[in-house]
Amino acid sequence: MKDEIIELTKKLVSIASINSTEGEKNIGCFIEEYVRGIPYFQKHPEQVYIAPLRDDILGRRNVLALLKGEKDKNNKTLILHGHTDTVGVEDYGFLKDYAFDCDALQEKLKYISLPAEVKEDLESGNYLFGRGACDMKSGDAVFLALLKNLAQHPWELSGNILLSLNPVEENLHTGIIESLDVFEKLREAEGLEYVMAINNDYICPLYPGDRTRTVYLGAVGKLLPCFYVMGKETHVGQCFEGLDATMIASEIVRIMNLNTRYCDGYNDEFTLPPSVLKMKDLKDFYNVQTAYSAFLYFNYFVHIKSMSEIIDLLVQAGREAFCGTLELVNERYLEYCGLTGIEYRKINYETQVLTYEQLYKMALEAYGGQIDSFIKDLASMQLQAGTDKREIPLEIIRKLMEIAGIKIPTIVIFFAAPYCPHNTLKKEVPEEEELLSSLKKIISSFEKESNESFKIAQFFPSLSDSSYIKMDDNSLTCLTDNFPAYEELYPLPFEQIRRLNIPAVNYGCFGKDAHKWTERVYIPYSFEVLPRLLLKTIDEILKI
Repeated sequence: MKDEIIELTKKLVSIASINSTEGEKNIGCFIEEYVRGIPYFQKHPEQVYIAPLRDDILGRRNVLALLKGEKDKNNKTLILHGHTDTVGVEDYGFLKDYAFDCDALQEKLKYISLPAEVKEDLESGNYLFGRGACDMKSGDAVFLALLKNLAQHPWELSGNILLSLNPVEENLHTGIIESLDVFEKLREAEGLEYVMAINNDYICPLYPGDRTRTVYLGAVGKLLPCFYVMGKETHVGQCFEGLDATMIASEIVRIMNLNTRYCDGYNDEFTLPPSVLKMKDLKDFYNVQTAYSAFLYFNYFVHIKSMSEIIDLLVQAGREAFCGTLELVNERYLEYCGLTGIEYRKINYETQVLTYEQLYKMALEAYGGQIDSFIKDLASMQLQAGTDKREIPLEIIRKLMEIAGIKIPTIVIFFAAPYCPHNTLKKEVPEEEELLSSLKKIISSFEKESNESFKIAQFFPSLSDSSYIKMDDNSLTCLTDNFPAYEELYPLPFEQIRRLNIPAVNYGCFGKDAHKWTERVYIPYSFEVLPRLLLKTIDEILKI
């Protein structure tokens, strides 16, 4: 299958399926055409399922195909799923016209200065370069070629294979979320028993020189904790008479950004620390008033910690930020007073740190009307205006602050989209332990056959569609109570995910530099070894 996978990867890369562009529709059309061209599906066209995304102006669709094994009566079904969108190509600079042409790009790369490792990989001939070559069109190509291969002799297959290739992974994961409806309908209509789902999202070296191939038993969770900061305004001519909101926001960044105190651990495996994704003041125009308010949010990974524990940590960070800011302001004011001969008097403010849930209750008491309808209407209006889904909760917060009549410096903590649930296989859960044991045996056996070095880890460390087919979090009320307009902005089908509860593992093609202009996939493992591992896994898992 190697040659076909290489050519299929190049073809998929050539379709510019950048997230939120019409290319996402085009790649879905190509995949549908490829699947329908397989003789098995020409004979069984009703087993190809096209699920257009709801209310999607770009016409994007999920493409699913069910291959039914004919060897015996076995309803066990293994899902193979992957995403078809990519990030943009601005990072390629003057090479961006070649980003979707693997052959042309590799030819151009020969004539420019490259980092030593990239140059070595290029000259080896063992890598395929291009946007999406690593993340994750190579993984999709492997699945498509596998499906075609297995469909040539369904009488040798015990159990079923359900392929699901989905758009919109690189931001809101809409594709896989809407595929859940098809999973449920097929389970009921065909009597399927989903034993496991394999994602083929890319794997990569975990440190320089790492050649270990990691199999992940689940997906890291992701939160987007947000901070609205209201300070005390003042004229720059009386700068010590106010409390600059950006100074407080900067202190929150200093406390939280890349701080391992916020890493979450399970079985000696730890998340990356929080990373700040946005910070800004909320002034609309230039004036000589210091910033009255500011807004910031973080990427926050989760393995096992409850939502209430996380909120407690965020509130603590907010309180530390107020204390640290006031301490610094007073230190600098004391220096200024010494410099100018002014009498020093300690600057102090009454401050508060609120969760959205607390602010909501304060506003509800003051409003005296249908505040839920007010919030819903505000969110709907902002959605229709095309406002970013992170900014809409911010507008709600600002309105509720006015309603509640809050005038003292305040930090409000809340969550915004997206939220990715976490999951993993746990040996403490009997039915999961059985599957975990089987996977370990498969990997151990294949390691000897292939002369590759494998490692099993609990959580895929990057954001993944695997988050939406199984979830381990039981503290979701705490999340939704602190997520403004949750039902309007990011209504995840929690109960549906729990009903399906499909163990979610990740194998993946091996590559480097995903989301960078040097993105590339390693051919020998990805297109020769990985397909054999997948075939062995399919054979063994469907027997359990």
